[in-house]
Formats: sequence, C-alpha cells, structure tokens
Amino acid sequence: MSAHHHVSDSVLGRVVNEIEETAIAVILGLMTIITFVNVVLRYGFNTGIIWGLEATTFLFAWLVLFGVSYAVKVTANLGVDALLNLFSAPVRRLLALVAAAIFIAYGVLLLKGAWDYWANFANLPQTTGRWFPTGLEEMKRTSYRGWYEVVDIPFPGWLRWIEPIMNDGEAYEKIPRFIPYFILPFGMALLLFRVVQATWRIATGRAENLIVSHEAEDAVEDVAHMNRES
Repeated sequence: MSAHHHVSDSVLGRVVNEIEETAIAVILGLMTIITFVNVVLRYGFNTGIIWGLEATTFLFAWLVLFGVSYAVKVTANLGVDALLNLFSAPVRRLLALVAAAIFIAYGVLLLKGAWDYWANFANLPQTTGRWFPTGLEEMKRTSYRGWYEVVDIPFPGWLRWIEPIMNDGEAYEKIPRFIPYFILPFGMALLLFRVVQATWRIATGRAENLIVSHEAEDAVEDVAHMNRES
C-alpha cells in the first residue's frame, strides 16, 4: 500500500482527518474568494476590502500549519535515505524509530512554545519549565492580554458574547488576537498527534520511515510499464 493511503482505523484518527481536510479546503476557498473580490474591487471600482490582506495573511498561516501535520499524515516530508538503504531492514526500522522519537520530542517543544505564546493573548497561564512543560504558572490579573486586537479585521457582532469573558465586558473594535493565533497550539497539537501516529505505524511494521516515498521512481516505472504494454 502506498504511503499516501495510510488511514487511521481509530475514531480519533478519522475525526482528525476530517478536520484537516475540511479546514484546508475551506481556507483555500476563503483565500481565493477574498483575493478575487479584492482584485475586482481594486481594478474595477478603485476601492477594496481594507481587512482583506490581513485576513488572507492569517488564513495562509492557518493553511501552512494545517499543512505541516497533513504532510506527516501522508508522509510527504522530504528526506535523504541513501545512507539508510545501506543497512538491513531491522537496522533501518530502529533508526526510523530513533528519528521518530526525536521528532516527538521536537513536537513537544513546539507545542509548549506555541501554547505559551498563545496563552499571552488568551488570558490563560503559560507552562512552567524551560524545555518541557512541568506545570502551569500562577496567573495574575495583570497577566491578561485578551484585549489585544488585530489591526484591520472588524469584530463580528455574533461574537459579542466573548467580551464579558475575555475583555471585562469592554467592546472589541477588531477581532482579538487570541482567535487567529489559536492555530499555533492547535496546529502543533495536530502535528504531535500525527508524529505519534506515524511512529506507531513504524513500530507496527506498516511504514518504514517518516519521509516521502520514491514517487518519482514509481512514476518512471509506471510510464515504462505502459510503454512496454503499448
């Protein structure tokens, strides 16, 4: 089975699949619509959506961070396996597990940093510990940063219910930063989940490594096979 067709049998895996694929499709659609409308308005009516550029920038960031975890899912990570191929299959598997363990540790570091950065804007405590989380810091009222807003994107009326929770009842003019920045811890959590999932595939013998399969070689072989048949 191709590496691109590994599908998790768990309910959680299927839910994460749906979240990633739906989010990527929606984000691409929104970016296309906003950009197209802005171009039409600019060149056709000499105006534009003021918040369009900022919204597209945030959407692109969301797309990239969703794409990071999705790339691990479909083993689209680039890597060099020339040295690995010199070893026997058991040794290759052991080295792949070591690489996966390092990747998991790196994912934990990324998740900690992402949470600590986002927590500043979400009125939530950062983690303690220099490298790995050891607990949560004690929050003080002066630590709250939920009132920080973005530059241009206006605050929608249907979100007014969050003002008493995040901004002491004060009205927002622009959307608070904790909303677009939420992709940081969420994206890193998805990445860590995908890395653990990929590690399990290696440990159970359903995958050989974390990097992309030899698609170019497979494509050449497919073309050669078709030519032989014709």
